[in-house]
Amino acid sequence: MWALLSAAWAGCLVLSGGEVFDGKGFVKGDLVAVDGRIAAVGTGIAGLAGDTYQGRACDHEKLPAGALVTPGFVDAWASIGVHEIGLEPATVDDGGTPTDPIRASLRVTDAYNPSSAYVPVWRAAGITSAVIVPGGGRVSGQSGWVRLAGQTQSDAVIEPSVAVHADLGGESKAEALQTLRELLQDARAYAANKTAVDQNRFRSFVEGASRHDLEALGPVVKGEIPLVVMVDRASDIEAVLRLAADEKVKLVISGGAEAWRHAEALATAGVPVVLSPTTYGPGSFDQIEARPDNAALLEKAGVTVLVHNDANYNAPALRFIAGNAVRGGMSKAGAIRALTEGPAKAFGLDDHGTLAVGQVADVVAWSGDPLEIGTRVLLVAIDGERQSLDNRHQALFRRYRTLPGSPTPALDVAPLGK
Repeated sequence: MWALLSAAWAGCLVLSGGEVFDGKGFVKGDLVAVDGRIAAVGTGIAGLAGDTYQGRACDHEKLPAGALVTPGFVDAWASIGVHEIGLEPATVDDGGTPTDPIRASLRVTDAYNPSSAYVPVWRAAGITSAVIVPGGGRVSGQSGWVRLAGQTQSDAVIEPSVAVHADLGGESKAEALQTLRELLQDARAYAANKTAVDQNRFRSFVEGASRHDLEALGPVVKGEIPLVVMVDRASDIEAVLRLAADEKVKLVISGGAEAWRHAEALATAGVPVVLSPTTYGPGSFDQIEARPDNAALLEKAGVTVLVHNDANYNAPALRFIAGNAVRGGMSKAGAIRALTEGPAKAFGLDDHGTLAVGQVADVVAWSGDPLEIGTRVLLVAIDGERQSLDNRHQALFRRYRTLPGSPTPALDVAPLGK
């Protein structure tokens, strides 16, 4: 019977009775998704009558009082599907060969496993998309945008290359910056002289950079996708901003523990920052001036802020981490945008991240404030299709909630011989 109903509802979803996030706050209204896109939002929607929209039968969810509707949340710095168990190498696919520091051509989504046990866990936490990020190396590779639905890579991977990632870690940040600058210049030279390079009539490139790496950096030097640089210290952020301006590339800062010190410069340059609001205090020599209102100061300056969670196994923490940004002074609307519109804007997914008409219908309904611990996920839809909230964590809970023979009989503590 359920299969027949699902077929009848295919392609149409209605959420009624809740309040919908409009980018600034929550307003009373209904939402209609048709064929994977937002078709209508608001009150008194023309053609909406109960379970039908413009004569089409719909999956209709009547939300309880106090329910809030947001775009699906996005983890902007994730390793889901490519990093399962850190101490089991067979489940770790997010990095390259340690001896190959420059691997811009590596596409981490080629290793993405849409059947990962983590995927349903994340969906149940209101997360509908993730930016899968490569690890290791001076230039780690290309990140990709995946939706947390679908049985195959072709279903799940929306964009296999949304950015190229670099890291200033190592013995010398000056050397790292020099290498990165030369690599970008080499990529630009390669794009203009491919024939000469292929015929071995060109100067040598940065050591370790292959022709495929330079090819992969082409969209970066053309300004089509951003270069993401992992950096925390204020002086290093300043140097990377100067590099991006000189080389005329789009830039995204990841880490950004001391980004507040350059908030105005980041805003002027239009550089988004991916950060964790729980990074404050001197966690390292690069984070000495990290502070809890980092996200708030960046928001006030007009910087696009993205929030991420470091742990695959603790997906619900993503929204609580965003809640910490609010505790530090960020607006609640800004914290929700940091989980929705911010990632979409930073990585060029213009049809994701909001509930405007025409956007991809990744939608989550919550029992209340999504940044509060006591709030539950009521419904998750990806591309307008309702998703199951069942997952391995819940299955294990059900299995072991009542153990065989429980309650355990009391121990016989009577003295021996009696």
